[in-house]
Amino acid sequence: MKPIIEVLLIILDFYWFVIMVSVVLSWLINFNVINSRNEVVRAIWRISYDLTEPAYRVIRRVIPPLGGIDFSPFILLLVVYLLQRYLTGYVLPFVP
Repeated sequence: MKPIIEVLLIILDFYWFVIMVSVVLSWLINFNVINSRNEVVRAIWRISYDLTEPAYRVIRRVIPPLGGIDFSPFILLLVVYLLQRYLTGYVLPFVP
């Protein structure tokens, strides 16, 4: 059971990284720092979009963008953080 929880924690760490890449990449594209027509940028954007957009969509149904600001990445990061804290603080210590 303990290895399964540790794998879940690794997956959550990876997902945290993907969310951060998605946020930074969206800023860079929106401020015209990088060109979204570049093949590498487009590939990274597509992967990060495909991995994060389903979760963002669920959050946006509950909390729509307010004043043009989308809080779904922040809320998703908070959810990932709370899941990590729950697994490390309450589940992992009691698993044999």
